[in-house]
Amino acid sequence: MYRILIATDGSLAANEAVQVGLELAAERSAEATVVVVHVVPAVDVLPWSGIGVPSAFPHEVGNADRKPLEDAERLAGMQGVTISTELLVGEPVDEIVAFADARDVDLIVVGSRGHGAFASAVLGSVSLGVLHETRRPVLVVREAKVAKLALVV
Repeated sequence: MYRILIATDGSLAANEAVQVGLELAAERSAEATVVVVHVVPAVDVLPWSGIGVPSAFPHEVGNADRKPLEDAERLAGMQGVTISTELLVGEPVDEIVAFADARDVDLIVVGSRGHGAFASAVLGSVSLGVLHETRRPVLVVREAKVAKLALVV
């Protein structure tokens, strides 16, 4: 694996995926090319407006949208891994798969919160969507239960 795409949304599971992707790249040292992507929505939807119907407006990219990428850059720097980052706009699954195809990556690394089948069916699952939509190898990194317990304490 030489070209690695890591998708992040800043969640614990995504941060673990970033960590694992960077470790894989570090094993390849100078041979690996790593790009970390974060996808923001093109449109923000409010549940209802003043007259009781949903309203949508274009998403304005801000500092909060860039934070997951900045966190990944910081972590990569601490590990001595050079990365590039891209902020994408649209539906996460579509954008991740299209970007992977455009860059001809060898591996896509994504996190999974492990909601289970029912919650994934209701809420949607980016990792599951990427698995179904791409023909490229995908490494799904499950959120560690230890991390959840550490936050509760």
